[in-house]
Amino acid sequence: MNPVIVIPSYWAESQSHGRLGERGSYDYSTPITKPLPELEMCLSSLEQVRGVDRVIVLLVAAPSCAKAARARVNSVCRNHMDLNPVVIGDEEAAAVQEQCAGMYAKLQGDPIALRGCGAIRNMGLAVASAFGHDAVVFMDDDEVALNEDYLIDAVYGLDSLTRQNLPILAKSGCYVDVRSSPYAPVQKEWCEQLWSKHAGFNEMMKRYLTSPTRILRSSYLCGGCCSIHASAFTRVPFDPYITRGEDLDYLLDLRANGIDVWFDNTWHVRMQPPEEMAPTPSIFMQDVYRWFYEYRKLEAMNARRDLRTVTPESLMPYPGPWLTPQVRSRVRATAARRALVGRDRADNLRILRTGCREADRYAQEASTRYLSFATIWPSIASSIWNSRYLQRELLSTGTPAKGSSHE
Repeated sequence: MNPVIVIPSYWAESQSHGRLGERGSYDYSTPITKPLPELEMCLSSLEQVRGVDRVIVLLVAAPSCAKAARARVNSVCRNHMDLNPVVIGDEEAAAVQEQCAGMYAKLQGDPIALRGCGAIRNMGLAVASAFGHDAVVFMDDDEVALNEDYLIDAVYGLDSLTRQNLPILAKSGCYVDVRSSPYAPVQKEWCEQLWSKHAGFNEMMKRYLTSPTRILRSSYLCGGCCSIHASAFTRVPFDPYITRGEDLDYLLDLRANGIDVWFDNTWHVRMQPPEEMAPTPSIFMQDVYRWFYEYRKLEAMNARRDLRTVTPESLMPYPGPWLTPQVRSRVRATAARRALVGRDRADNLRILRTGCREADRYAQEASTRYLSFATIWPSIASSIWNSRYLQRELLSTGTPAKGSSHE
């Protein structure tokens, strides 16, 4: 097997979240002036890992700081040339899009891009396809590998059959926090009780981690610790129209296409997020868009005869409860509670008064867009698979060598 590690890396001029209601902003971005960026710690941890053939860094930055961010990322990657890093910034992304865009020109938005969580993941899959890698291992730049067997664990069991002759084509591990705990922190505040996912998530995680079987069917996919075989990722793309949570959404997309995700209870990474990742109304609003869209999309997929039915009941205890229309009442109740006793009361009132309606309208309008893109994706992946032309283009500009024109 020839796996590649793909790491999305988000950069900004300063630490800030998107504006309320803005879709496509991210949980955190690394300030370009940060002395020790998360990406440096991530790549340093990979230096000890056996079998790393190539690392693809997806550089996501606003136009206002794209040049400075490229210089920082190139500088970080030059310290780890043994990892054979390739940086995919705007120039490299344009080369990929030039080869693919004609096939999805009639679709709304850009489903393979360096903006939008799902589109960014698709860019990683496209680059991996261009280099002919038969497995993609996704890792976040605020995570570190904990031992030399990280990549061995990542591909363990991949492209093999279970005892029931079921194929393992997509696999998830989990992340642990600085206390080495894989469990979600318990939310005790009254205003957060309806929005907290810790109960269902922790019940699910305990079931997986205490199982005597190492590989078991999963209702969870950790975007920062997952591996996907080419038989899956050249057939099913990520959803570029979801605001966030694209990893869990991908599990639904795979399952609808008859591909199960499996959980490996031995494989994990440590997450070391920056302190600035406190929840904000902007992130809450993106989650409102996410969950409204998710249940509408699931309804649309279940109405298709060519796709396997995926029910919330099959995804208990998590994320099943979040994939029903009842999530709307949960959103409104949470916004009301936060407006009463929480911080940012004015923003939460806006979410309650107009945000829910806007999110529901978007969900109804966009719920079938992914299905149109998904029908085209296999042809896109096939057309660029092991493309010598794209390889030359990406390596000529994406290899962080001294004297790079980006600096």
